[in-house]
Amino acid sequence: MNRHKIKQILLDSATYLFLIIFTLVVIYPILNVISISLRPADKLLSTSLRIIPENATLNSYVQLFTSTPFLRWLFNSTFVSAVVMLTGVTLASTAGYALSRFNFWGKKAVMIGILITQMFPATMLLLPLYIMLIKLHLLNSYLGLMIVYTSTALPFCVWQMKGYYDTIPVSLEEAARIDGCNQFQAFYKVVFPLALPALVITALFSFMSAWAEYVVAAQILQEPELYTLAIGLKQFESSMATEWGLYAAGSLIVSIPAVLLFLILSRYLISGLTLGSVKG
Repeated sequence: MNRHKIKQILLDSATYLFLIIFTLVVIYPILNVISISLRPADKLLSTSLRIIPENATLNSYVQLFTSTPFLRWLFNSTFVSAVVMLTGVTLASTAGYALSRFNFWGKKAVMIGILITQMFPATMLLLPLYIMLIKLHLLNSYLGLMIVYTSTALPFCVWQMKGYYDTIPVSLEEAARIDGCNQFQAFYKVVFPLALPALVITALFSFMSAWAEYVVAAQILQEPELYTLAIGLKQFESSMATEWGLYAAGSLIVSIPAVLLFLILSRYLISGLTLGSVKG
């Protein structure tokens, strides 16, 4: 065996070893949460290394659906996230197209402004947004929460869509215009279908920005009937005792829609992320 093959085998072994360790590090917290949700009592720590604990029970899951307003929180989060996703896709697809295809006064300033807003996390913008919602009488409402979520997710989405539109040849639209399409028809019938990978990324990012967010929702929503999943799960925590079984069971169920969404849209993710970052 020559030196090149030995070097390649060592390199492959190191790569597989790194991937195995990385996978174990990623999977361990999830297995731990599964184990906690199956324990017979609200026990956070245990010396046992068994994934399925002794006397495992599904009582936490049953109690979650029968004794808590979990389904109400699930519906609220789904509703808010779906609206934010649709709004984000609509606004980002049109704004990105305008920035990519048209030259207008102040375009550079608009693009720089959008870029600057991405540098500030939502928590830094919370105070001015909170004051704005008070003046608009939108505090403690889904509309106010959706405005905040959409406004914080939109800068990234607009840049993502603008970068992807730049990779689509303008000649395709010109050919459509020659065939009789107007500007909107050329966008809707030619450019929009070609931008599907970027639209998927935009939809996924918008949905995830609203699905598991806690800090902003905790400040805006005050009524228990309006609580989303993140705020609802926080109710299981108290200063005297935390219901770890319910907390773990709820956390696992909350992750299911996000995982399913990733699996359904996975075939678009790689192309959307790479092609969208070519320009912009």
